[in-house]
Amino acid sequence: MADTSLPEAMADAARTRGWRDRAILLVMFAAAAALPLIADAAGFPATTGIATQIACLAIAAASLNLILGHGGMVSFGHAAYFGLGGYAVGILWEHFRLGEPIFGLIPGSNQLLVTLPAAMLVAGLAALVIGALSLRTSGISFIMITLAFAQMVFFLFVGLKQYGGDDGLVVRRRNLVPGLDLREPAQMYWLCLGLLALWLWVLHRIVRSRFGRVLEGIRQSERRMAAIGIATYRYKLVAFVISGVGCGLAGALMVNYLRFASPEMMSWQRSGELMLMVILGGLGTTLGPVLGAGALVGLEYTLGGITEHWQFILGPILVLIVLFARGGLMSLLGYGRGRG
Repeated sequence: MADTSLPEAMADAARTRGWRDRAILLVMFAAAAALPLIADAAGFPATTGIATQIACLAIAAASLNLILGHGGMVSFGHAAYFGLGGYAVGILWEHFRLGEPIFGLIPGSNQLLVTLPAAMLVAGLAALVIGALSLRTSGISFIMITLAFAQMVFFLFVGLKQYGGDDGLVVRRRNLVPGLDLREPAQMYWLCLGLLALWLWVLHRIVRSRFGRVLEGIRQSERRMAAIGIATYRYKLVAFVISGVGCGLAGALMVNYLRFASPEMMSWQRSGELMLMVILGGLGTTLGPVLGAGALVGLEYTLGGITEHWQFILGPILVLIVLFARGGLMSLLGYGRGRG
């Protein structure tokens, strides 16, 4: 009779680890939710604003992680969808303010329940078109074509003088949400934190599904997946669109927080920052992009308060983290690909 004690022990250990991880997540979320109260009590109310920006960028980084960490697609133009989501909010608000429909057909809006889905739709459609063309290439060609498309979008909005051109577009008031007052920093933060948690859950379910397993297989060997009859192009395109939708959501929230949309949101530097957040936190992990966003933004603010040449200090710090924490910050916490 076969000894089943070892498999049972392994299953028990996995269940225990799962419960422990869930408990840690709950504690982390509770601490994050209490941050505005703690910051106000400690006399650092500006911390809430920084945390709001981190939450927005974490949504974008987690979205990029879906194709970069799980699909092996190195997109250097995801800031385009981040900026398109932001401009969707700004343009809808501008036409609401003027009382003029967009193209004479689409009314403007200052309602978050309208602008957020609109931003996600615009970003998703752009990702569909760009992805359909870009994904016919691979390797360096794919990296360069995603960058080229992003720069095209960037220069398009630089030239749109009707919406501020390179000066950007001011959104004088944050969108309205029934039951919330987004003028209050804490409520704006809680909204972004809640949407971040929801989006991470959605991405986690996607990665754990059959779709996610196929995506991981494509990352490891696309040729092998194609050989067993899987239409890899379709899977990659769907993942690319989902990733673009998430970046659009992040951009819409960021513009609501800053009350300002700018072509800088679509720049190649922003795309590089999003990629750095993913790598810094841990490729292929659920919480890695969140840690990466927090670390990068936190370092920028901290070092920026010490010296105006903070980039010279930030660079070596990032290099050391990448060199000695191959799995990103998540590996330092004992988590790696497939966990956390």
